[in-house]
Amino acid sequence: MSLLIDNCGELVTCDPRRGDGPLGLRTDAAVVVADTEIVWVGHSGDAPAADRYLDAGGGAVLPGFVDSHAHLVFAGDRAAEFAARMAGQRYTGGGIRTTVEATRAADDDALRAHTARLVGEALRQGTTTIEIKSGYGLTVADERRSLRVAAGFTDEVTFLGAHVVPAGADADAYTALVCGEMMDAARAYAAWVDVFCDRGAFDADQSRAVLTAGRAAGLGLRVHANQLGPGPGVQLAVDLGAASADHCTHLSDADVDALAGSATVATLLPGAEFSTRSPYPDGRRLWDAGVTVALATDCNPGSSFTSSMPFCVALAVREMGLTPAEAVWSATAGGARALRRDDVGVIRPGARADLVVLDAPSHLHLAYRPGVPLIRDVIRAGEPT
Repeated sequence: MSLLIDNCGELVTCDPRRGDGPLGLRTDAAVVVADTEIVWVGHSGDAPAADRYLDAGGGAVLPGFVDSHAHLVFAGDRAAEFAARMAGQRYTGGGIRTTVEATRAADDDALRAHTARLVGEALRQGTTTIEIKSGYGLTVADERRSLRVAAGFTDEVTFLGAHVVPAGADADAYTALVCGEMMDAARAYAAWVDVFCDRGAFDADQSRAVLTAGRAAGLGLRVHANQLGPGPGVQLAVDLGAASADHCTHLSDADVDALAGSATVATLLPGAEFSTRSPYPDGRRLWDAGVTVALATDCNPGSSFTSSMPFCVALAVREMGLTPAEAVWSATAGGARALRRDDVGVIRPGARADLVVLDAPSHLHLAYRPGVPLIRDVIRAGEPT
């Protein structure tokens, strides 16, 4: 079955070869989808016939958002922790263990239902590709279970057994468990391995061990880096060729230079700074240095309980110095690069047919009208949702 999306007021291709500026903007455009792929992009008047028709009504059409950092498999609630932070309590990451206890106590059906709710929530807000991490099990059995649940919703599954050291455990002994039996259990479900390389979590040597073991197991590399303060995470990510260094809140000039000279994407997570009252990353500094930047939600119950990529776009513009065009690119094509994908985050023939129609004439409205539900239609793999 084919689908014609016509009367696009603005088509955001995220491919500068196909239109104006870094977003490859086109006007009076149309897109044709066949099965799960985009097969034609061009002027509305030249569009070929299709089996089905969707009138964009003059609204902007964008690639579906690519959320390359989310923690969706969990149980429990940490609203009280959020309220305490809003009253002045500092975020330390220690509340992760609260979620671990609740997640271990939940049964499989509860975890699947909760994950499905969050994935559906994200899809309604235009997210058509989402990465899902484990990290709230921290035993071999519970991490395996979390990864199995995540694999039911996405191909972009990340093993984050090295999230924090469980209460009462020895850090080096737990790292050895992550690198050994837990990694063996994870490799059947995960495409990626991640480690929280920061104070109070895993040091440089422990993080390197986890990432090296993950690479030996055939997994791609990701790093939680430099969120809580300066540290070795970004340099480690670049040194090992990780696909992304995520958070990047506290960066030295050497960190920025390392990212700019590498293929490692700096994934910024403004929802975390919003929810923890922490300083925002300097997105302008990274972009001007030539670093590839992605935006993601970091959806999790403690430090960023939002599934809204449009909200993160607005925060990136207001608080991190990105232009609206840069923020939209980072939330689509940038996220795809963080996952080392070239079939999503862009509108071009051959790409997966993931598109979003806005109830607004241009991408500018995503930052111009924060908090307004502007997502009118979502097409994922060629099917309206």
